Amino acid sequence: MASYRIGIDVGGTHTDAVLLDENYKVLAEKKSTTTEDVSSGIYQAMKQVVLASGVPVEEIHHAMLGTTHCTNAIVERKRLNKVAAIRIGAPAAMAIKPLVGVPDDLRNILGKHLYIVRGGNEFDGREIVPLDEERIREIAEELEGQVDSVAITSVFSPVSNEHETRAAAIVNEVLGDDVALSLSSEIGNVGLLERENATILNAAIVDVARSTAEGFTKALEQEGIHADVFFGQNDGTLMSVEYTVKYPILTIACGPTNSLRGAAYLTEHPDALVVDVGGTTTDVGVLVASFPRQSSLAVEIGGVRTNFRMPDISSIGLGGGTVVTLHEDGSFQIGPESVGYRLAEKGLVFGGDTLTATDVAVALGIAQLGDPALVSHLDEAVLKNVYTKMVEMVEETIDRMKTSADEVPVILVGGGSILFPAELKGASQVIKPVNSGVANAIGSAISQVSGQIEKIFKTDELGREKKLELAKQLAFDEAITAGADPDDLVIVDLEEVPLSYLPGNASKIRVKAAGGLLSDRKIAETNIL
Repeated sequence: MASYRIGIDVGGTHTDAVLLDENYKVLAEKKSTTTEDVSSGIYQAMKQVVLASGVPVEEIHHAMLGTTHCTNAIVERKRLNKVAAIRIGAPAAMAIKPLVGVPDDLRNILGKHLYIVRGGNEFDGREIVPLDEERIREIAEELEGQVDSVAITSVFSPVSNEHETRAAAIVNEVLGDDVALSLSSEIGNVGLLERENATILNAAIVDVARSTAEGFTKALEQEGIHADVFFGQNDGTLMSVEYTVKYPILTIACGPTNSLRGAAYLTEHPDALVVDVGGTTTDVGVLVASFPRQSSLAVEIGGVRTNFRMPDISSIGLGGGTVVTLHEDGSFQIGPESVGYRLAEKGLVFGGDTLTATDVAVALGIAQLGDPALVSHLDEAVLKNVYTKMVEMVEETIDRMKTSADEVPVILVGGGSILFPAELKGASQVIKPVNSGVANAIGSAISQVSGQIEKIFKTDELGREKKLELAKQLAFDEAITAGADPDDLVIVDLEEVPLSYLPGNASKIRVKAAGGLLSDRKIAETNIL
């Protein structure tokens, strides 16, 4: 029996959907307007792509979703869990309270139950003081009926997570399985405050992730599709529903990474710059061995500084729906406002009243959309100046993302990629692949499942070879937990950084493992039989 898969990716303007066969060939693609509630736009795109493909619904075995639900919840401060945050680190970590530096409106929502208890570890793994288990139990009893999610962070838990796991066991014993637990050692890197922030945000969006997963699964079933559901994560790979609900923060920024993965697949260029032009923004990322380059900097999400894994993406306020303002003296302004998902309603070429970047490209004959007659009255000389500036904005962003002065291949994807020319400064070639408008949905559909760990190891205790083998095995275990086939795993990234300031010849090791979906193997074996 044939096996098909659906890939859906939600952008600020459009929700894109594709349906692929077992050889990853695109059978149908659809763009649907992203709706205010996000979910209805997903369902609409899904229905349209299934109908267009003509594929029997019972033969669709996988459904992949790259969604902005969790990002939107943090940015809009809506639908967040009732959270408690426990920091293990007194007396060493008392100077700065949890959520310091977080915007007031978000701190008012998440900062109602903050605790600091005795415990934690030194940078070399030694205990600062024993964990105050009695206080942990008291806190859990106080929180009963008050919260539905708890974030636990311990000092230097990436080195030793014993206090976090013991605290979690106590909290779970008192509050039960209905209260979600987020441990910082499983989410962020070394750096207490940023790791704590990431863990609290993760705890805050557990219900959003759960309701999104349940809603997506239910929508599929209503269409007669009983598929394994996976979510896109921000390293360009997939994770199971269970993993998504436990680590929803890993869905943040999965849209641009899906586009990068889709670009790599469509062009067979494993190392390139990818320019993803949407309706609201243009995102520029770097492909390294077909996966997005990771950021080494702390990243702000909704005004909150965090240090968990994020792709290295540079975004500018330029897309198909970007508002262009012309002044009487011939000067102009491009963005940052955008009509977003209302482009087909507000853009001049569609009969609207707002001049957008799309209108500029249509008026100059660069793109064929809508009715060009509706922009024929505009001053061509001024529009050429606007367009030149639009191209320069993209070229400057490409230049910032390069690590050398050498020209590199540039892959143009996204619905707004029609706005830009076949030559760009800094690019050895500009590639616009077939199906580039839905590269994000394709990236979602074809992605592997991955697991990543980043921990500090002591060479003196294990020896270098055993240390690396242990790190690889931990990454394999993470990938399997996320839904990967144990027999189809490979290491796709390994980085070792010696930490000379720590005793014991310590090193920070980051390892990522990836593999095919577990159910892919089962289906293949069934087909053979």
